[in-house]
Amino acid sequence: EAQLVESGGGVVQPGDSLRLSCAASGFDFGNTDMMWIRRARGKGAEWVSAINKGGDSTYYTDSVKGRFTISRDNANNALYLQMDSLKPEDTAVYYCAKRRAKPSLWGTITTINEYDYWGQGTQVTVSP
Repeated sequence: EAQLVESGGGVVQPGDSLRLSCAASGFDFGNTDMMWIRRARGKGAEWVSAINKGGDSTYYTDSVKGRFTISRDNANNALYLQMDSLKPEDTAVYYCAKRRAKPSLWGTITTINEYDYWGQGTQVTVSP
């Protein structure tokens, strides 16, 4: 069955960078849209970035545009999130997630409810 394992989180200062990785297995990764989602303490889930199955279309929530870059390596079933110029408000648990095999009629690639399986998450803390 589907398995997603995130890594790369840590504690950094504002302005620093981190690169998150997600190792995927148990499903057709190369035919699946992927998303990075974050949950800050006391807040609901927020989509951060999404990428289509081929990797040629990417999407970013407004607060991370110009700072984060999503990418994927289908040959190795891997998803990445390069995070630059980190801010304290980026502090959250970051999850990679896979889109359901049959997308809904109403959802889009940036709709969180389209993503039916999340990994365990990796903590990112940005503290001055």
